[in-house]
Amino acid sequence: WCTVLGALLTVVGCLCLSLLLRHRRPWEPPLDKGFVPWLGHSMAFRKNMFEFLKGMRAKHGDVFTVQLGGQYFTFVMDPLSFGPIIKNTEKALDFQSYAKELVLKVFGYQSVDGDHRMIHLASTKHLMGQGLEELNQAMLDSLSLVMLGPKGSSLGASSWCEDGLFHFCYRILFKAGFLSLFGYTKDKQQDLDEADELFRKFRRFDFLFPRFVYSLLGPREWVEVSQLQRLFHQRLSVKQNLEKDGISCWLGYMLQFLREQGIASSMQDKFNFMMLWASQGNTGPTCFWVLLFLLKHQDAMKAVREEATRVMGKARLEAKKSFTFTPSALKHTPVLDSVMEESLRLCATPTLLRVVQEDYVLKMASGQEYQIRRGDKVALFPYLSVHMDPDIHPEPTAFKYDRFLNPDGTRKVDFYKSGKKIHHYSMPWGSGVSKCPGRFFALSEMKTFVLLMIMYFDFKLVDPDIPVPPIDPRRWGFGTSQPSHEVRFLYRLKP
Repeated sequence: WCTVLGALLTVVGCLCLSLLLRHRRPWEPPLDKGFVPWLGHSMAFRKNMFEFLKGMRAKHGDVFTVQLGGQYFTFVMDPLSFGPIIKNTEKALDFQSYAKELVLKVFGYQSVDGDHRMIHLASTKHLMGQGLEELNQAMLDSLSLVMLGPKGSSLGASSWCEDGLFHFCYRILFKAGFLSLFGYTKDKQQDLDEADELFRKFRRFDFLFPRFVYSLLGPREWVEVSQLQRLFHQRLSVKQNLEKDGISCWLGYMLQFLREQGIASSMQDKFNFMMLWASQGNTGPTCFWVLLFLLKHQDAMKAVREEATRVMGKARLEAKKSFTFTPSALKHTPVLDSVMEESLRLCATPTLLRVVQEDYVLKMASGQEYQIRRGDKVALFPYLSVHMDPDIHPEPTAFKYDRFLNPDGTRKVDFYKSGKKIHHYSMPWGSGVSKCPGRFFALSEMKTFVLLMIMYFDFKLVDPDIPVPPIDPRRWGFGTSQPSHEVRFLYRLKP
């Protein structure tokens, strides 16, 4: 045993030494290891990813390698050079191995071969075309239940209410999305109460999520995360779902695949937790930003209202009835589409990661080539390199509701950088193999919610002069950003 232990210590010591002594080789990108051994720039990166990467780009240019917790990440900041990385037909850059590690850690789900393809097939079949129309109708029914209650609205329901805008949007979208995907019992009030309780637990997990991913939780928080994981595994269990009606065909298709693969029911429960997170972790926060931008820009609010009236007519809500809404109208809202795309440009901050499977030659649009080592990671952060690029999007920090509209009202897709037309001008959903497969449904449910608010509710800020809150720096790189503080607002059903 002493011999074995000695050999292990020697191997580990050599690996650590090789990391500590790593130097930039010819043809490699600029290397910045930081001053702390092994940790490198981890603390600065986790404190504020956006400011850190902005500083690194100013220091090193459009390509640089940094050390983060014993790993080396090469960030590519030139969007004209994204194409080969995203397509990568040689398979030298892998997304799935990183994704498998992440979902095992966060959700407890052990991915199996074929998962990635299965999720994309399910999404193509049930989150597009006829399948999407059916799910849109289910989402509308769920939104009516959540926003009006099991018995519908009463004639005296038009008094003003006050709430936090972020909490309001997140709670409604989560509850309606959960019910649309995981079904109902015969007791609708019980379903609403269960969804409300589950939302409170989800928000707590959501709060801990960034530090959980980075393994920065305190001892008590680690215990709490484990308890929350077990709770979601239990509450989303396949056994409990069998007692419900209206489970989405999308979720049913994927669970059927897992059963055919012989996956244990306990692992299917963890898969359900993963899909709940994937489907509901970003829609509510995104709608917060959309409604806030509309409230702060009355020209945008007016344009969306006029389009909604033109497409759907004047809304009239009858007592104890659901919303009157035609989901097919979602296909004819170019102004709202532009508002959504502009809001996502300003609030979606995903990181795209690829693991280098073999030594890789990174070819830049300028003609420059860089050698990237096997085992390193290649990373893209479109928020900084694309969404905030003034060459691509003039006045990038400003909200312009018609930024993605042509003068004739069609969708604008022609954007340029350095005089060259750019393909990746907006990347809120990721791109390539890591592009969100559920984006069409997510966009539809968010648009439905926004239109219901516009058509059936009066709403306004408690303080009309309150500035748009900054992004919470702890959320950089994790999908849709969240505000650093809440914004109070008033709402009521239109009389």
